Amino acid sequence: MLFVYFWYFCTVKKRFNMSKDNIPVVCPHCEGVGVIKPDYNPTLETLLNHVSVREYTDQPVSDETLNLILKAACCGSTMGNMQLFSIIVTRDAEMKAKLAPLHFNQPMATSAPVILTFCADFRRFNQYCRFRNANTEAYSNLQAYQWAVTDALIAAQNACVAAESFGLGFCWLGTITYNVDKFVEILQLPDHVIPVACIPMGYPVKKPALTQKLPVETFVHQEVYHDYDEQRINEFYHEKENSEETKGVLAENPDCDNLAQVFTKRRYTQPDNEHFAEVLRETLVRQGFIIDE
Repeated sequence: MLFVYFWYFCTVKKRFNMSKDNIPVVCPHCEGVGVIKPDYNPTLETLLNHVSVREYTDQPVSDETLNLILKAACCGSTMGNMQLFSIIVTRDAEMKAKLAPLHFNQPMATSAPVILTFCADFRRFNQYCRFRNANTEAYSNLQAYQWAVTDALIAAQNACVAAESFGLGFCWLGTITYNVDKFVEILQLPDHVIPVACIPMGYPVKKPALTQKLPVETFVHQEVYHDYDEQRINEFYHEKENSEETKGVLAENPDCDNLAQVFTKRRYTQPDNEHFAEVLRETLVRQGFIIDE
């Protein structure tokens, strides 16, 4: 403890030239320094410096570290404390190889030492109710699905924050919802269980540069929602559209006049979205979250 306190004074305070009462937490996406009193806040520092990591070393994630990450995931807020989620841990190389095509063979889907798949799960609670002679007909609808999705995503984010606190990196794989029907089959998910997030994690080969973020005021509405007219959109997106990162993206997509067109014409197109939306709807019916009348 004495060593930690000595390190704190010799590094953190010296670096920022602060008095004993004001220790800054610098948001790398924003201008200026936010001052936190009275102590340095490592959790906030971790959150403000988050980056997605797609390349991992061969260093394994120990059972002890993984168990603490999973414990953190299971300690988040949930709907009525029903804890409507499950986490599937993938470490086996053969299973990773089986899942890889569903992730469009992205390298991180096989190179990460650990992959966590978070599922919206009403199955366990339904089983609990059935074994206690409690009716579960109320839980085969979109409301129940929304509760479980929220629980699963809270658990996933808790796991991510815990992972970064151990020096691990991760990246969310959106492909989990694209091929949701096939993941259900391979992961042997019973009714009322749907995968909603998939997160490979491991020790980074290197920490990537921070990506450009919109300013905080873009997202925050005081008291009521304030719609976005063209002037506000131009203000909020100006820095992002004129960044070196965006210039590089546009150079790779010469048929796109701006960043918005890169999203709509290249990354997330209407035919793709409509196809995957139908796959998701059919899977929700098959898994019992929607009654197809």
